[in-house]
Amino acid sequence: MQSGDDDLLTLMESAAFEAGAIALAFFNEGAATNARIDWKAGGSPVSEADYSVDVFLRERLGALQPDAGWLSEETTDDSDRMSRERLFIVDPIDGTRAFIKGDPRWAISIALVMQGRPRLAVLHLPALNETFTASAGGGARLNGTPISASARSGLEGAAISGPPKILEDMARRGLAFAPQPRVPSLAYRLALVACGRIEAGIASTNAWDWDIAAADLIVAEAGGCLTDLADCKPAYNASLPRHGVLGAAPVHLHGALIKALRETQI
Repeated sequence: MQSGDDDLLTLMESAAFEAGAIALAFFNEGAATNARIDWKAGGSPVSEADYSVDVFLRERLGALQPDAGWLSEETTDDSDRMSRERLFIVDPIDGTRAFIKGDPRWAISIALVMQGRPRLAVLHLPALNETFTASAGGGARLNGTPISASARSGLEGAAISGPPKILEDMARRGLAFAPQPRVPSLAYRLALVACGRIEAGIASTNAWDWDIAAADLIVAEAGGCLTDLADCKPAYNASLPRHGVLGAAPVHLHGALIKALRETQI
């Protein structure tokens, strides 16, 4: 990692902490949020907190990298981003439904992408006091301590978190594993692979860049891998920044996970 990246990652982390404080002002653990709730065209909720964090991060991160493009779940997309060498990909609150209900498993996700792949990443979970960071070639950390994916030798008995339907299909096809409760923040689900708390994390179809970009780098730098069913790593900043089914696991288990996921599609 270059020293400039090191400094920028520190500033991105500071911005995430400030954004977390904004979000926490609307969060009530174990109870409904006091934030105003709106509804998107597809029926997904978005809160006053999502918008507030989005506005703050766009201003703060834009000041750090004025020439960088911007892609956020809560900002109207602008195709100009595809012409930029660098791009911030942000989810102001990943796991909005959890946030609204008082479930602390929501995250602020920030990635700096270059040439279609993440270079710097911060995933901050204010209500859990957990912050994941990573830099390309510089490793991954949780609250400043280096992390690594599980060393488990096989998927048999492995802890796997993902959409219930996919887990049920995998079990029906004979894979004996330990299904985990679905983690509402997809980014956090993948980060749990990076720190070894689970062996595999699965995303159903229609994950967006902002859901996975930061977690992708965190997983990779912890010795894991995130790919689609063709074993291709996600490419970011496409005209349609959306992805199909994805699987994350330690490198030595990843092939077996993708094979199992492919079989659920037959």
